[in-house]
Amino acid sequence: MRRLLLALTGLMLALPAPAYAKGEFHPEEEFELHAWIPIHIGPLDMSINKAVAYLILGSILTMALGIFLMRVRLAVEPDTRQTVGEQIYEIAQTQIAEQGLPSKAIGRWFPYVATLFLFIFVVNLLGFIPLPLSDEKVHLFGLALPTLGIYAATAQLSVTLTLALMTFFFTHIEGIRFNGPIRYFKSWIPEAPKITLLLIVPLEVISQFMRVISLSVRLFANMLAGHMLILVMIGLIFVLENVVLAVVAVPVATAFYLFEVVIVVSIQAFIFAALSAIYIGTAIEPAH
Repeated sequence: MRRLLLALTGLMLALPAPAYAKGEFHPEEEFELHAWIPIHIGPLDMSINKAVAYLILGSILTMALGIFLMRVRLAVEPDTRQTVGEQIYEIAQTQIAEQGLPSKAIGRWFPYVATLFLFIFVVNLLGFIPLPLSDEKVHLFGLALPTLGIYAATAQLSVTLTLALMTFFFTHIEGIRFNGPIRYFKSWIPEAPKITLLLIVPLEVISQFMRVISLSVRLFANMLAGHMLILVMIGLIFVLENVVLAVVAVPVATAFYLFEVVIVVSIQAFIFAALSAIYIGTAIEPAH
């Protein structure tokens, strides 16, 4: 009961300030990015905003988690810390790296796919913890303090697209490095009648670029949809100005919240890392 109460309280606190205006609620505003520290280098906008803050925090926590779980002395009877570290390592090693990468490439690319898995998992999870990292302010004792809010950096397409582009470039760099440019790009051409190659080759080239969209949009869409469902369900109480709706809206929002935290957060991190391993692996050892 206490955990449920804490979850409900967190959901209520995570609402953006505009949600408390009667008859008004705009959940999409939570995903707008406003520059906190403007930084412009020529045409590049390197400003620090909410997404950057979450990514920095996610990076720090990922490194801290890795050090805390993995830098331990092995014991005959492992404690909780060692057990969790071994389970994460096992998933990254056997379920991600060994399933997608050839044995000759595991030593080089296991750190990359394992880091992807852990980093995306941490950033996804941060997106469901109410944190004082928002654009809205609440005035308390004369101080303007940021309100608590839930926001996932992976619900920003630019973030997931950058991660996908990293895998895309690493895939083709490794394919060329292991096979040479001629043999690698020749592997894109299947054995088929020449007349059909005019159709198949362009489709194969397009499919390579579609991987970027597949990786980035899948993660982005799942995280965005989860947050929108939670915010919309709670926001109905304020839009319709009826507290009675809380009897339905809060349990449904809590169900969405728990589903996202328990299942979606880890599944999406696993899928992104596993597909990255598969793409890199098939480039190193082409099927044809």
